[in-house]
Amino acid sequence: MTTPPIPLTTTPVPTPVPTTEPTESILPTAPSVGDLASTVAEPVCAKDPGSWCERFYQWTDNDFLARSADVIVAKSFTIAATILLALITRWLLHRAISRLVEGAASDKLSGLVSRRTRPQLGEGAAAPISPRRAQRARTIGSVLRSASSFLVGAIAVTMILSEFGVALAPVLASAGIAGLAIGFGAQNLVRDFLSGMFMLLEDQYGVGDIVDLGSANGTVEAVGLRITTVRDGNGTVWYVRNGEILRVGNKSQGYAVAVADLLLGHNCDIAKAVELATRVAHEAVTDPEVAEHVLEEPEVVGIETVGPEGVTFRVTARTAPGQQFGVQRALITALTEAFDRAGLPRPLTFPTAAPPPTT
Repeated sequence: MTTPPIPLTTTPVPTPVPTTEPTESILPTAPSVGDLASTVAEPVCAKDPGSWCERFYQWTDNDFLARSADVIVAKSFTIAATILLALITRWLLHRAISRLVEGAASDKLSGLVSRRTRPQLGEGAAAPISPRRAQRARTIGSVLRSASSFLVGAIAVTMILSEFGVALAPVLASAGIAGLAIGFGAQNLVRDFLSGMFMLLEDQYGVGDIVDLGSANGTVEAVGLRITTVRDGNGTVWYVRNGEILRVGNKSQGYAVAVADLLLGHNCDIAKAVELATRVAHEAVTDPEVAEHVLEEPEVVGIETVGPEGVTFRVTARTAPGQQFGVQRALITALTEAFDRAGLPRPLTFPTAAPPPTT
């Protein structure tokens, strides 16, 4: 017996209807540029709650300080000790430089006090410091103090950076190369500066001195580390670079000499002239206006030269720096009047030939 086939029936599958509701994507979204920048800029240690790195980053918002927070806190004592030692060293150097410069100025001046002034000061009394030497001392002290402060500060900064682990070799190499390039490009400036420093330290000349610098002669009006200002007899101001000065002739350093020359006749009684000049010169330097500038008693040299017109009679006297011209005028005036009153013959004068008549 055969079974009849069962008819197959198909059930229609419903077609999915598209919906407009958004669906969440299972793929991760890409971070924005701002998020990437903040992630890169912010140090990893800044995410540790309660750490010094987090606190420093919140206070300063600086990546380098935040990463070095542990080093700063751990080595704060070393850094504080370095700064304190640098300040103490700077103070000691400044004090030593001030005492050294002022003491050197006083010692040099004490040997230049005149024999007339020393009894008035008393034995063991210190000589007063002149304005010129006081100015020189202040200039030298200022330069040395600035140099010492720069040196101590540079060493302290180097030691502190080394505590942070900063590589100093590239920095020092770059500074050395830059210094070498600047040195080659500014050779004249460096030479002028060094020459000015040595001139101040050696006290070759100062303000008010009458000097011969080769290229300029006159009175020094200003002394700088690069340029010296000199005014000549005609009133012209010369600016001379210190590096170009090869020789210095100072007519006012230590003491000056007043030279009084008078012409006398060949038949003059020299012994009488010497005796009269000794007495008159001594009386001339006792004048209060002249005595304060004279360091020693006048010296009667006598005959200096013999010429066709007569003999040159010379009297000299040591004076304070820059005061020789006033003392010289006083001696010449007093000697001329005394010789004329004593009747000492003057040089013979010959009449000049009359000009030929014009035709």
